[in-house]
Amino acid sequence: MKKIISTFVGLFASLFMLSSTAHAIEIQVVKSDTGVTAWLVEDHSNPLIAMRFSFKGGSTSDPDEKLGMSDFLSGMLDEGAGDIKSTEFQQIISDLSIKMSFSAKQDRFNGSLQTLTENRDKAFSMLKLALTSPRMDAAPYARMLQQNLVGLKTDKENPRTIVSRAWLKTMVGNHPYARPKTGTEVTLKNITAQDLKDKAKMLFTRDDLLIAVTGDIDAKTLKKLLDDTFGSLPAKSSVPSITDASVNTKAMVQIIDRNMPQSVIQFGQPGIKRLDKDFIPGYIVFHILGSGQFSSRLMEEVREKRGLAYSAYATLFPMDHAGLVLGSTATVNARVGETVKVIRDEFARMQKDGPTQKELDEAVAYLTGAYALRFDTNSKIAGQLLGTMTARSGIDYIKNRNALIRAVTLADVKRVAKRILKADQLTFTIIGKPEGVTATTN
Repeated sequence: MKKIISTFVGLFASLFMLSSTAHAIEIQVVKSDTGVTAWLVEDHSNPLIAMRFSFKGGSTSDPDEKLGMSDFLSGMLDEGAGDIKSTEFQQIISDLSIKMSFSAKQDRFNGSLQTLTENRDKAFSMLKLALTSPRMDAAPYARMLQQNLVGLKTDKENPRTIVSRAWLKTMVGNHPYARPKTGTEVTLKNITAQDLKDKAKMLFTRDDLLIAVTGDIDAKTLKKLLDDTFGSLPAKSSVPSITDASVNTKAMVQIIDRNMPQSVIQFGQPGIKRLDKDFIPGYIVFHILGSGQFSSRLMEEVREKRGLAYSAYATLFPMDHAGLVLGSTATVNARVGETVKVIRDEFARMQKDGPTQKELDEAVAYLTGAYALRFDTNSKIAGQLLGTMTARSGIDYIKNRNALIRAVTLADVKRVAKRILKADQLTFTIIGKPEGVTATTN
């Protein structure tokens, strides 16, 4: 009994400390002499530094004939830079326990750097080389091209990738969001090493460069490193502007015929963007409706009551140029019609009546309590800072976020459920041999 009590005491103590983490975070704004700005959270308890950064532009800036260029570039930046060839470059960062990675999203190009304090200067200098002087030598270029082509073949056979792309194409038409981020076999083969160098020059600029740093570093030291690492980048971006997508509002069922024992279903409707005034109550509505937690309505109705699927979720899916609602599930072919009906019914029920007070109270308790788990490492904190910057939520958002959620009333979520949910606009894309549904166009 004493051991059990001790365990619970330790657990509650840990949760209490975690719950105070987000509120205790002090964010400093550090601006270098060249105008590079970063948010910094100092933490000298361990000799570690984590940085997350993001450049304006991503896969939507790839030309049609060279789709996949940004994604290709993200895999080449640690394959040698400056006078350091690929093998030596990767050996250096491995020997010094430096973690460096890059990823191309649709709207932005992201990167991360993690290092021990003692290797800080070398880590930042290696990053600078990667961003300003990538080599794109023939051997690593050919290897990465082959790796990407193999990935495309895998994607062609992956039901979730197929259904996701088809659904997005249905929702946004010919908008750049509907293009495959990883390109096609034809477009990848069109991309040259010089194209990748040119793409790096286009993307890596100080215009709308977002940087978040956490760990064993002070503002004065960071200020100099910001200049040393990013200060020589061009001031202005040449990334082409992207127009907002025209989102489909017609209810549709699209069926992709595949000989599979189970159908994969992706569904959704028009949604809202991140800066919409109703985003926070909308976020709570979708936590209650389709968070994927066992308490959510979709999980209760689809899994617990009927055993139709292992999981089902629906969430707000905000992008820079489109606001969507995105959901997914999978079930045996014979029960697809029933599953689709249950999802429609739950959207309609939430739209009509909204959540109950009990559901709202439980959602608020969960969302505010679990928030601290996003801040239990330097890497996570840097990620949260960058996410807040990217969402344009403001520097006080992390401190105020839980208060914003607690301030949402039952009247708020009922009103927002009526505003956002559109059961009569749900579009379903299904891959498999579904029974009980018919393909429609309106």
